[in-house]
Amino acid sequence: MKTNNNIWDKIFRKKEEVVSREIAGETILVPVRGKLADMQKIFSLNQTAEYIWQNMSGEKKLNDILEGVLSQFDVNKKEAEKDILEFITELLNADLIEEQE
Repeated sequence: MKTNNNIWDKIFRKKEEVVSREIAGETILVPVRGKLADMQKIFSLNQTAEYIWQNMSGEKKLNDILEGVLSQFDVNKKEAEKDILEFITELLNADLIEEQE
């Protein structure tokens, strides 16, 4: 990830090889490499993480997603910021998202 003084101004997008499916009321992310699913990098998303994932279209700044989380869920700003940054870091480390150029 490129260095940028303000992470909240960054825009992220989902990688094309990631498939999301709803199974038994849970959203599951499965990276597919070639014809195989990478079973080591499967994510099960809670409602907040699902909201963040759905809004990573490559168009919204992370700050816009933060504002959406604050309006949709009963969470304070400090906790939301911490949770979003942890989730973004996990997705980047798993190579499921990339920063929009």
